[in-house]
Amino acid sequence: MHYSKFFLAILAIFWAFNAQSQTATIAGTVLDANNTPIANVNITSGDSGTTTNTDGYYILQLIAETKSTVTFTHLGFEDVVLENLILTTNETFEFNPVLKTDIIQVAGVDVSATGNKNIEGITTVSPDVVRTIPGVNAGVENILKLLPGVSFNNELSTQYNVRGGNFDENLVYVNGIEVYRPFLIRSAQQEGLSFVNSNMITKLDFSSGGFQAKYGDKLSSVLDITYKTPTDFSLQLGGSLLGAGATLETISKNKKLSNITGVRYRNNSLFVNSLQTETNFNPKFLDAQTYLTYRFSKKFHLNFLGTFSINDYENEPLTRQTNFGTINDPMALLVFYEGRENSKYNNALAAIKTEHIVNENTKINFTTSVYHAQEEEFSDIIASYELADIDTNLGGDNLGEVTTSRGVGSQINRARNQLDALIFNISHRGKHNKDGEALEWGVKFTHEDIRDQLRESEFIDSAGFFIRPFQPNIINNQPEVPFDEDILPFESAQATNFVNTNRFSGFIQYSNQTKLGNHDIYYNIGARAQHWILSGEGFNSNSQTLFSPRGQFSIKPDWKNDMLFRFGIGSYQQPPFYRELRDVTGTINPSVEAQKSIHYVLGSEYSFNLWDRPFTLISEAYYKDLMDVNPYTVEDVRVRYAAQNNAIAYAFGFDFRLTGTFVPGVESWVSLGYLQTEENINDRGYISRPTDQRLKFAVLFQDYVPTIPNLKLYLNLVYNTGVPGGSPNNADPYQFQNRLRDYRRADMGISYIFADGKNQYPKGHWLHAFKEFSFGFEIFNMFNNQNSITNTWVRDVDTQRQFAVPNFLTSRILNLRFGMRF
Repeated sequence: MHYSKFFLAILAIFWAFNAQSQTATIAGTVLDANNTPIANVNITSGDSGTTTNTDGYYILQLIAETKSTVTFTHLGFEDVVLENLILTTNETFEFNPVLKTDIIQVAGVDVSATGNKNIEGITTVSPDVVRTIPGVNAGVENILKLLPGVSFNNELSTQYNVRGGNFDENLVYVNGIEVYRPFLIRSAQQEGLSFVNSNMITKLDFSSGGFQAKYGDKLSSVLDITYKTPTDFSLQLGGSLLGAGATLETISKNKKLSNITGVRYRNNSLFVNSLQTETNFNPKFLDAQTYLTYRFSKKFHLNFLGTFSINDYENEPLTRQTNFGTINDPMALLVFYEGRENSKYNNALAAIKTEHIVNENTKINFTTSVYHAQEEEFSDIIASYELADIDTNLGGDNLGEVTTSRGVGSQINRARNQLDALIFNISHRGKHNKDGEALEWGVKFTHEDIRDQLRESEFIDSAGFFIRPFQPNIINNQPEVPFDEDILPFESAQATNFVNTNRFSGFIQYSNQTKLGNHDIYYNIGARAQHWILSGEGFNSNSQTLFSPRGQFSIKPDWKNDMLFRFGIGSYQQPPFYRELRDVTGTINPSVEAQKSIHYVLGSEYSFNLWDRPFTLISEAYYKDLMDVNPYTVEDVRVRYAAQNNAIAYAFGFDFRLTGTFVPGVESWVSLGYLQTEENINDRGYISRPTDQRLKFAVLFQDYVPTIPNLKLYLNLVYNTGVPGGSPNNADPYQFQNRLRDYRRADMGISYIFADGKNQYPKGHWLHAFKEFSFGFEIFNMFNNQNSITNTWVRDVDTQRQFAVPNFLTSRILNLRFGMRF
């Protein structure tokens, strides 16, 4: 019986097909008792089989959603038998057996949709899901926003909020190397490309809170990405109306040197042209990344990660008309622009990592990285606006056209901002693992050198009179009394800052998997410490020492039902980065200290069979107690801090995710989350924080035609309630708590798979050269919902009332897409 119709009926969307099973992958390295890789080991499962290469590495495809037995055999060694292995579709399971000469080993493992791999509270997402699910910014962040507790109401952005935190509270690692987001970007359409190249990923782990001490000093989340280490030659090409990309994988004949390199280009014109502002738009978003591994010996490896990205954003806005208001009082905002903006964000990262396998139980590594950002914003924009009534005559020829004007005005924005950031890291990490016990440790030194020049201003002219910033000591009694004060910008920031920060940090943690009676338990205890020193020109230096203990406990009871329970508690302290030190005027406050929070996370996982297919219900309740909070405002993707530790806050909520094979052979999930986060600034009382999302509902769904299994359907749905942010940017949040409208979005993709691992063609066929080849189309915002990210505030001259005019996001868009691998 097929249940996709039932599932789609809940979502009020059409489509229902039957299905057939797909595949999963098991891979790893086979070692002997001396931790030496063994070549030519035979690995079999049913009718499938493979052998290890000279490095002991193997990879084998299995049938997903069914029990498999994998056997490892080699002359002179006893067999290893891995029984009752159940993998989900497209899952990659790492298994590194040790062959011994004295006893026969039998490893019984039940790996369901979660199985025993999630005892640490980490969400693992298949890289294939990342690469196939459609989205305006398809990739890692697109998938993260479909998880409970993760959200952001702007499809053009790659940023995300986690459980009430902002963008700056998320850690991102690539192969253990911390990466950074640009500093000056203020608009989502300026972002272009995410740092993470999804075509290079082999593993994606994500934690939305309560994470271990081995991860760094941030308040909200950890995204841990692992790039591939190639085992064969491969060339992957892909493209769409939004851009193109290529990924090359190579390995030398002696298997010592391997390399994966990706190049991407993106153009957001397709989306910007769907906005209500007509513009001459010329973006150039380009990046290149490479990850090399050289194996000097079986125990010593050298890795290099290099990236370079160019974001050159040129925009010349022309006109805009936005209709808004109510049925009884419809209105329109007409804007005519002069000028242009040109923003450039160039970022480069180079990192060298050495890995040494001391023995079969101990591994250590040393990493050095340098990150350099050169960013600039140059803009001069004059916006002349008219607030008007519109024709509402349904039978008339001028329906929706402007009839009478209520007010006119203009807004002048000017920016000359430049930033140069250099961040140097050197670190050491190690791990000793034996008999289920693991001891991990690490130390790190970071030096940050920030040079920033901020020159920006905004003038507002209403009916010929420049609106001054609010200053109670200046009295304006026009026209009775002439007003001869200087013309001042309504908002401005003028500053030149040179800031240096040195950070010394380290961690140690111990974990153990053992038994409590017949119950399996896992626990982890650890602590982080950091001492940071701030110095710079024009202000006194500051320093602070932090200590953050953390712990996690999991138990898998010996019950008939497959249940797992988790509890995590920890102290998380985020020392200020440059953005947190700078207030809205651009002034550095050196006395800002680390924001602090305590996480309490209680979770469970229930794995079960439904319709003879595996499912897992993941549930978590959390509470975050935040102290020494640095309040901030968010406008589009620009976060501006008060640069004061003058608030306390809290966040609590519930997250649920049901994941499994709603359609046989393909993974889908449904997410539901509730969040409430509030802050108390200067003891004025609790109000909603800018990230107070409240309700989140998301669906990732995959399907295919039963009679044409290579015709695939991919669907993601998101519903988020509105967040605070509808107020004027300079408004007192205690007087304005307006919320943006709810965010609703549905993206759908349909692809035909001409060739993949299961569909190979003989010589002479035109598809023989392809290891993978697919072509399809995507419909973004398929229901054409009008979502907004901010409001433009304009004034009616007659009544002096202010009106909130929504700044709408992208409308319905069709995109074509292809992918191929040789």
